Amino acid sequence: MVNMRKSITYKMNEQVRLIFTLTQHSRDELLIQSLVSYFGCGRYALRSNKDYGDFLVTTFSDINEKIIPFFQKYEIKGVKAYDFADFCKAAEIMKTKGHLTPEGLNKLLALKDDMNQKRSL
Repeated sequence: MVNMRKSITYKMNEQVRLIFTLTQHSRDELLIQSLVSYFGCGRYALRSNKDYGDFLVTTFSDINEKIIPFFQKYEIKGVKAYDFADFCKAAEIMKTKGHLTPEGLNKLLALKDDMNQKRSL
């Protein structure tokens, strides 16, 4: 997910973060906890309804150096492959500091607006 929010403390008055989230039913908590151990990053967060839990990675270097290479090696199938491709594009924009320019922010916003449930195929 590409997370953007207004913030006067940032150069473009926008804070941009990438958040990698993998959601499973709470009965699979041990599986998600094993991902935290396997990748050596992220955390497990039980949702407020207690039915689902998330593997969350928010540190850009972990996303860029661990999560993206893993899922490039072990290809995602189906509609989520499109979301992952856009996620990688967003990471590349951020890696090259494009998010610090108006053009880069517009590209990130366009990617964000077409990801996950907003995607139309």
